[in-house]
Amino acid sequence: MNTRLVNLVVDAARPEVLADFWAALLGWTAVVEELGEIDVRAPETDGWGLDLVFVPVPDTKEVKNRIHLDLASQTPEHQAELVARALELGGDRVDVGQGAVPWVVLADPEGNEFCVLEPRERYAGTGAVASIVVDAREPEQLAAFWAGLTGWPVEAREGDVLVGLRAPSGRGPWLEFLRNEDVKRGKNRVHLDVAPPAGADHAAAVKEVVAAGAAPADLGGPALPWRVLTDPEGNEFCVLTPR
Repeated sequence: MNTRLVNLVVDAARPEVLADFWAALLGWTAVVEELGEIDVRAPETDGWGLDLVFVPVPDTKEVKNRIHLDLASQTPEHQAELVARALELGGDRVDVGQGAVPWVVLADPEGNEFCVLEPRERYAGTGAVASIVVDAREPEQLAAFWAGLTGWPVEAREGDVLVGLRAPSGRGPWLEFLRNEDVKRGKNRVHLDVAPPAGADHAAAVKEVVAAGAAPADLGGPALPWRVLTDPEGNEFCVLTPR
């Protein structure tokens, strides 16, 4: 498919608060866009090739997110520093049933879960964000769909538990699909956006994505220039206009 990953989007009751938290935690820059949207952008040296986008949505978070970020650390001391910084900025420790693990599970000021990982060789060159992690009942099948959608090949497997995609450049975060049997409940508050390249036919790109296994998502509301679809496990995503 002729699309690429362009955004990770987070619904936010207070976009400015979440954007400030993540910009400060990651060392990135917050940029105010139209209609209350705030984008947090990484420096080019970080390797993160998409925007972290916070959009105003009044609904409150009620269930664990199916997509979350894992942050990379370089040393145990660096991991501890990241955890301390997140807590100082307004984050909280949360228990999602992780038990005794070497990573730390936290939540941002609106309850969105994320992990601060212990140092791992696989994430040594990712920059601040090690991975975008997606819960999946069937990681292999869902990873195959997203590999086609993003052009990112499979570069890691951990049995039948995890499948990881990586950008062909070898820079930036992984996109990982982690086995989780929880049933999806309601619209995801965190989703991915893809877009065809400038000059492409948007309708043709959407048709190709649907033929690959996506389905239209009926979320109501006004007509939009982009198309909202769901992946084979019901996760919403957007096919934006060419860019």
